[in-house]
Amino acid sequence: MGKENLIMRYLKRIADDQLKLRLEAFGAVQIKGPKWCGKTTTAEMQARSVIKLQDPDTREGYLATARTKPSLLLKGETPRLLDEWQVAPVLWDAVRNAVDERGLKGQFILTGSTVIDDTEIMHTGTGRISKMSMYPMSLYESEESNGKISLKELFNDKNVDIDGTGSELSIEELIFAACRGGWPASLDEMSEQAKLLIAKDYLDVICNEDISKVDKVRRNPALARLIMRSYARNLCTLAKKTSMLADVSVEMEGTSMKTFDDYTSALERLFVIEDIEAWCPAIRSATVIRSGKKRCFVDPSIAVAAMGASPRSLEVDLKTFGFIYECMCIRDLKIYSQALGGNLSYYHDRYGLEADAVLHLDDGRYALIECKLGSREIDEGAKHLLELKSLIERQNKQERQMPLRLPDLMIVLTGGNMAYTRDDGVKVIPLGCLKD
Repeated sequence: MGKENLIMRYLKRIADDQLKLRLEAFGAVQIKGPKWCGKTTTAEMQARSVIKLQDPDTREGYLATARTKPSLLLKGETPRLLDEWQVAPVLWDAVRNAVDERGLKGQFILTGSTVIDDTEIMHTGTGRISKMSMYPMSLYESEESNGKISLKELFNDKNVDIDGTGSELSIEELIFAACRGGWPASLDEMSEQAKLLIAKDYLDVICNEDISKVDKVRRNPALARLIMRSYARNLCTLAKKTSMLADVSVEMEGTSMKTFDDYTSALERLFVIEDIEAWCPAIRSATVIRSGKKRCFVDPSIAVAAMGASPRSLEVDLKTFGFIYECMCIRDLKIYSQALGGNLSYYHDRYGLEADAVLHLDDGRYALIECKLGSREIDEGAKHLLELKSLIERQNKQERQMPLRLPDLMIVLTGGNMAYTRDDGVKVIPLGCLKD
């Protein structure tokens, strides 16, 4: 396919600018993320030459060359894309050496859908190979969010007028978007049923093939599916591994914690599971802050497929969809935070005080965010955020030497249609209006 045809079908990704910037600063860039999320296509937009290690017509020849003289595979116009480079791990060290020898920026792009075992490479690549993550598409990238409200603008000016800004997305459309997922292939012209098949097929491929291929260890597809389902049932909660294991053991007796950990580790290496870390500021005694991980998939459609749910079933079970909606919010916030140079965590303490997401920027600014699907829940979400802000204020009065920064933004991300700023300063923003 020519680049002209590719451009016609290509929807701009937030990763585009990230890749361009990293190619300016480093000799090579590694793009990692789940399969089918668009890594190769995004890389091809900026690559001048391409080598696909999993192309069946050339694979054996490439692998033979990699074993004897890997530097030959690096010859070509730059940036040179090495797609699925992990098939031949020796290429990592070859790229690192080539970057050192050439002394030039923007030489190589490496893409892959699995985390490589560190024992298979000699050097980390620190300072030479920059690592960036990609995810399935956010609602803004899939052109379902109108992008009328920018997180960057809000951080730079919290007085930006958002009142009355509207989203055209209905709850039914949000549900469909979550079930379909942010897979680029699902945005092609096809029926709704066909679009929903992509996430289901993704689940099948992960359970039946990839979970065993990732490190060449044979694993049971049925057990993989059960573990994925348990994760889906506990989506966006702080469920302990022991309770998820008990859930799995109901149908597959004798499953050990060691086996459970082995399977979840493989799913992490495939970028299917990506739990959210806790934000543990010194507001209260560390003993009362929950520091476990919030269970999450890289895309809400994986949870939907694992549960065997559908748009129709979720329309009559909005409680379950509330968790799936939070997963979709987290996916989008992770993508937007990359453009802002930030990262995502959550806050929850034993007193019930929480923030579904805490978006930190690298300059210290941060936003407390609650994800609430319906308008009736907005008050509850705002209450949590304001209580957390008050707690920080009280702590600062007692601890004047090392005061905590107050939140720069407090946001309730909603499935509703209208944005506004409450009298208490909390911003209510439809997910269908948001962009980076």
